[in-house]
Amino acid sequence: MLNLDYRDARPIYEQVRDGLRRLMVTGAIQEGEKLPSVRSLASRLAINPNTIQRAYESLEAEGYLYSVPGKGSFAAPHTGVDQGRKEELLGRFDAVAAELLFLGVGGETLVERVHRLEGGETA
Repeated sequence: MLNLDYRDARPIYEQVRDGLRRLMVTGAIQEGEKLPSVRSLASRLAINPNTIQRAYESLEAEGYLYSVPGKGSFAAPHTGVDQGRKEELLGRFDAVAAELLFLGVGGETLVERVHRLEGGETA
């Protein structure tokens, strides 16, 4: 499910957050699916439960999951992702696309790759 890289410069909670986000975006974790409890995931990864809690809180703030008191955390519908996260990602996309264009990758290639992603294929 999640792999932690202790040589990665990012904090562990960011690795957990990004890993869970990736699983939700790729469909490995489906909308409405219950996520592991903080304690069980912390135990499985052999890290402090506060680290998992921080990752869950960050994902909830971004709209990727929601919590139900006494029930746990669940993957949110795709419409729940907040506008700030969308703007951040679009800004990163623009920067990467501009660099690729500068490096000679044609606009048609970029469009083709986006269409391939829309169809569920991986690049």
